[in-house]
Amino acid sequence: MPYETASGAHEIASRLGHSAAAVRAIADQRTFHVPAEAIQDMDLIRTRIRPRGDFAAPSAPERLNAALAIDGSYVVAPVRDGLPSVLYGFAQAAAAYVDLAVLESQRAERFVDPYKIERAVNTALVTLDLPVSGAYTRAGVDIVTSWREALNELFRQKKIDVNRLDQPLLDLLFLLHGVPGVPAVTVPVNCPTQDCKKDVPVPSAGADCDACGVHLFPTDVLRIHEEVGEEGTNQSAIGRLMSVIELLVLVGLATLLWEQSRQKALPTTLFIVDGPLAVFGTPAKLRGRALEYFQVMGNTAPGKAPYVCGIEKSGVLVDYARQLARHGILEPGELLVCDEQIIARVVNANNARSYGKETYWGRKFVYRALDGRVVVPTVPPPAGAPYDANGGQTDPAAYPTLPAILDVIDRTGSSMYVDGIIPVAVAHGKAAFPIGVGTDVLRLVATKRLGLDSTGGQAAPVRSAP
Repeated sequence: MPYETASGAHEIASRLGHSAAAVRAIADQRTFHVPAEAIQDMDLIRTRIRPRGDFAAPSAPERLNAALAIDGSYVVAPVRDGLPSVLYGFAQAAAAYVDLAVLESQRAERFVDPYKIERAVNTALVTLDLPVSGAYTRAGVDIVTSWREALNELFRQKKIDVNRLDQPLLDLLFLLHGVPGVPAVTVPVNCPTQDCKKDVPVPSAGADCDACGVHLFPTDVLRIHEEVGEEGTNQSAIGRLMSVIELLVLVGLATLLWEQSRQKALPTTLFIVDGPLAVFGTPAKLRGRALEYFQVMGNTAPGKAPYVCGIEKSGVLVDYARQLARHGILEPGELLVCDEQIIARVVNANNARSYGKETYWGRKFVYRALDGRVVVPTVPPPAGAPYDANGGQTDPAAYPTLPAILDVIDRTGSSMYVDGIIPVAVAHGKAAFPIGVGTDVLRLVATKRLGLDSTGGQAAPVRSAP
């Protein structure tokens, strides 16, 4: 290499510099099955494709005129020189409100007015931070207890502050366990003590387990602490935390419209979550709570509201869908119904009938927009479960909000990302942590939070970021 070292010799390439190319070369010599590469049974797939005419766009007065997208991100950073095991984590979720009427009016203009575009978009952000590994909330506790205490404090202090919504995350957690307008009084917590595991109803103030005496926090219902270990980065746990925050932001904003503009704003707004409508890992029981919550909201809302969907940008089904479009099997304006047979081909599953029943609260579809974009939305049904042990509800007719959702997808194409839509792109831009300088700033913040800048390595009590 042309770079000279301090000794005057030339820089030698790292022996791992070509590892990616070497691994790929080795993989090319192996035989394995990739469903997205081997599109089979094309005739069967075509029988599951529905034309756009089956999902007629709503009439002009009934079209949705706003979209509210929610996206989250997280990062884990080392914060102590010489101690790479000391890691601090940040998770945040952004909400972006987009006035679709303004966007469409600008599309008809010869020159776009940036001021009007700016006025058409409003964003808000909620951020959490906590010690992830190698650092603790206080002396004398293990990493599991540290996480439990940190989550309890954060959920009590952090608020979603958007217009007239000003509620702590803890209040929204209890609301999710209740019904719109009536939060639950307690949440069901499984005692984290190894030899206890008793189910205890825990109020907002917390409670002691009547079997082992350990103090329980209402945030223990999330069970995120079960994924935490003394060693490693615990990135999976902070990823679960981020997904929970996204869900609570969705609950808070949808409930705000349900309470204050049920007849006007709620029936004309599409709520979009970046990613599928699903809860994975230890907090997965929230899936059932989310589905029930929005179905109850639908029973007390006008028309087909609320309009809720998730949009996947990556994953095996997205790869499969792009292959279908590439081979001309899925044409613009067509929708693929992902029933048991399609799922079996995509995920190579032996029990495709039960796919998604423990994690998803919306049904997946594959849609190729009129401009050629490939989108994988998940849509909740107004009654029943989208997936169950018998295959769930596969017929698009069971999802009456689907035509309006497809209409918004057609109207909001974005060139910023492959197969992107504008509301999700805006929310992503707000939620994403910047690379490089952004990570350095987060490291400085974490160092301050842990007290490592002035106490010689003694961790100070953790406080949430402003």
